[in-house]
Amino acid sequence: MRPEERVGELLRSKRLTLSLAESCTGGLVASLITDVPGSSGYFLASLVTYDNGSKEKLLGVLSSTLLDHGAVSEATAREMAAGARLATGADIGLSITGIAGPGGATASKPVGLVHFALDASGEVTVDRAVFPGDRAAVKQAAAEHALEMLIRRLS
Repeated sequence: MRPEERVGELLRSKRLTLSLAESCTGGLVASLITDVPGSSGYFLASLVTYDNGSKEKLLGVLSSTLLDHGAVSEATAREMAAGARLATGADIGLSITGIAGPGGATASKPVGLVHFALDASGEVTVDRAVFPGDRAAVKQAAAEHALEMLIRRLS
């Protein structure tokens, strides 16, 4: 069973709904989830908030969080996940924010760094990973990691 199918099975069996806030994956997680027939029964929305202004306006990420921690940070991922959940009324909000490359890296934030947050009714789980490869490889690995994070949390 593919990870996106397992996510659907778990959400359906627990009668939970999901919304996403994606940045570096550009909607890839939503695409995978909606490849599963019947996903409209548990998947509410995906907000692709690629720039900081969108993160603030659509998800309620604080400008101070972005200034103090940057868009690619645990703090921003937390606020993105909460924003997705609250904006859509979902039971779970999942966010992904990172640096897919080839540019945008700093000494402390390399290409491939991705932060994840899963907000289930205010109970937040976070994760962080650095994925190797080019832009497409980082996006794919981050999307798969996000699905696995959901599976771990729901199992």
